[in-house]
Amino acid sequence: MKNLPIIVSASPHIHSEKSLKKIMYDVVIALVPAFLVSLYVFGIRAFIVTSVAIISCLLFEYLIQKYLLHTKVTISDGSALITGILLAFNLPSGLSIWMVVVGSLFAIGVVKMSFGGLGFNIFNPALAGRVFLLISFPVQMTMWPTAVVNNTTMVDAVSGATTLGIIKEGVMYGDTITSLSSKIPSTMDMLLGVTGGSLGEISALALLIGGAYLLYRQVISWHIPIIMLATIGIMTGIFWLINPEHYANPLIHLLSGGAILGAFFMATDLVTSPMTKKGMIVFALGIGIITAVIRLFGAYPEGVSFAILIMNAFVPLINHFFKPRRFGTVIKSKIM
Repeated sequence: MKNLPIIVSASPHIHSEKSLKKIMYDVVIALVPAFLVSLYVFGIRAFIVTSVAIISCLLFEYLIQKYLLHTKVTISDGSALITGILLAFNLPSGLSIWMVVVGSLFAIGVVKMSFGGLGFNIFNPALAGRVFLLISFPVQMTMWPTAVVNNTTMVDAVSGATTLGIIKEGVMYGDTITSLSSKIPSTMDMLLGVTGGSLGEISALALLIGGAYLLYRQVISWHIPIIMLATIGIMTGIFWLINPEHYANPLIHLLSGGAILGAFFMATDLVTSPMTKKGMIVFALGIGIITAVIRLFGAYPEGVSFAILIMNAFVPLINHFFKPRRFGTVIKSKIM
């Protein structure tokens, strides 16, 4: 009887009854509440940006696999679909269509397919696409349509800063948190999404519902999102207690910006996050610390995207130091 070769496929390696496709479409379902809120707040622009991002991501992956790499086309596995949705969720609803397409090309063509496709990419494609657009088109990427209540409808005709942007700019010019309080959305507004920001990050409540669904379906574990958010809350809370007129309270940091979107949907990416529970804890701590440092002391009001990408680069090292015990390994015990 011939010895059959052992073939080790690309990550993610998960012992589960679920297929990769089922996991991916669970993530899509979890993103639906946030997408519905974006439609309500930003209207047709949210639909256009999201549709263009999805279609272009699927198209670029199909073309690269079929005509450049000459490999099996895998756009039906849901990974390119999720990249498109998450990329759109990290963009302003008023961004030009051609810029969305450029971001999709960078996310799929450079960050994902140039490394060999799903399972081989080091960085989260959607986040890398967002950062590429932010560096390339900083003005357009920081023009945030503001949610404005007009009788019973929501419109996005007014351009304004995000909550974190208002605080960062105000403090930089000598304002206090108390004097800025009238410009900062309430906790309820941040929960419901009546605030300026990226298309899919505005409603903390919708994202929490989606995150809870992923935890219930055991698509993700609690380690990364909870520890990441706790780290951000604790670090920003310490500085808020030291000087509450200079630093925003931790609830603002948790409910605004990309904290919740990043914690549940991007830091938990199966390919670019650690494999072990201990590794996940270290990974989440790193993201939380870097995010807090950028927000508190950096020139840029947000820091989640940069923090996740930086820690993505450390994942191979984290996996090396927190290897699971090999099956059949005998643990040596010391005799007292």
